[in-house]
Amino acid sequence: MTDFPDSTAGHRAGPSVPDTAADGPPPAAPPADPADLTRTGAAVGEPAPAGSKAPTAFLEVRDLKVHFPTDDGIVKSVDGLSFSLEKGRTLGIVGESGSGKSVTSLAIMGLHRASRQQRSKVDMSGEIWLDGKELVGADPDEVRRLRGREMAMIFQDPLSALHPYYTVGSQIVEAYRVHHAVDKKTARKRAVEMLDRVGIPQPDKRVDDHPHQFSGGMRQRAMIAMALVNNPELLIADEPTTALDVTVQAQILDLIRDLQKEFGSAVVIITHDLGVVAELADQLLVMYGGRCIERGPAEKVFSEPQHPYTWGLLGSMPRIDREQTDRLIPVKGSPPSLINVPSGCAFNPRCPYADVPEDDLTRTVRPELRQVDHGGTPADEGVAGGGGHFAACHMAPEERARIWTEEIAPKL
Repeated sequence: MTDFPDSTAGHRAGPSVPDTAADGPPPAAPPADPADLTRTGAAVGEPAPAGSKAPTAFLEVRDLKVHFPTDDGIVKSVDGLSFSLEKGRTLGIVGESGSGKSVTSLAIMGLHRASRQQRSKVDMSGEIWLDGKELVGADPDEVRRLRGREMAMIFQDPLSALHPYYTVGSQIVEAYRVHHAVDKKTARKRAVEMLDRVGIPQPDKRVDDHPHQFSGGMRQRAMIAMALVNNPELLIADEPTTALDVTVQAQILDLIRDLQKEFGSAVVIITHDLGVVAELADQLLVMYGGRCIERGPAEKVFSEPQHPYTWGLLGSMPRIDREQTDRLIPVKGSPPSLINVPSGCAFNPRCPYADVPEDDLTRTVRPELRQVDHGGTPADEGVAGGGGHFAACHMAPEERARIWTEEIAPKL
């Protein structure tokens, strides 16, 4: 059975710490291979590149682009994305499948460049700053040392993310020992403690069970335990409630919220379920076609959405706070090909208001992300910060407000 690289990131891997180290600390990581440096050659913790502004937030993503060359063309999975996040806060990233959400999370974790083979298949540019350390141009070995310790990820399918051959406990032990010079006994005690913390019954016994012996909700809890075993400052949850029943979903969301309060972590939650982000997120970022088309405080985006795509997402979400008399309104059509993204606004083939702006702007000019609540000031894509409300739409703010108030909101 083939082991996948870097289990500290949370994806499938068997324990890499040799048994000969059972009674002592794990061996030190090998020195970085100069040949593995990315094209910038920067190391984690180096000063910002020339001309780059110093980060002001704990996590800053600046003009991130992740492109995959293929025989059919270049897949622009993420094409100029910027955002920021502070410790103790939660950012929700929403959008349909194929909008670039998971690719963004993997870019932050450095998993697109975890091996030589992967680095040859992706073109990545922009900046990702984590607590003052730039990650895009950093040595992959240095990023690996941060992964699992300072940043961790909960994957959407724990059954495939956990290795079926090894016990749940041994995988948590490995994730802990990679970053701490402790023996197996100490690491096992920590694993039992974390399983207990996430609500696994009889953790001292279940620690020796294999993933297939856990239910879906328990496997997701085990994934959360593995992600949090090193008390990371950044936690990325990629569809953490997928395929779980409603009761278990609520328990997982409560658990993430409680653990965030306990550890003070910054949390990025990625989902297509607006109900999930309404429960957890302080800030909301809506992605479409590899780009951000709206972002702002979650309360603002829900109460005063500014983009027709966001209207579509809200219209397709069932309401439980009042009687639903009309059918849900789906977003017509399908997400665009990321190889041949439509010109102008990527949403224009599906947008019922594409003809509202004059001079066919919607189909010819890509709209800038502009601040809604400050007279349409363009967002500085080189600097991710700002807690304002931004939208990328050619319609005038007054026209968007009228359509939302008169046509959209009454139907929701």
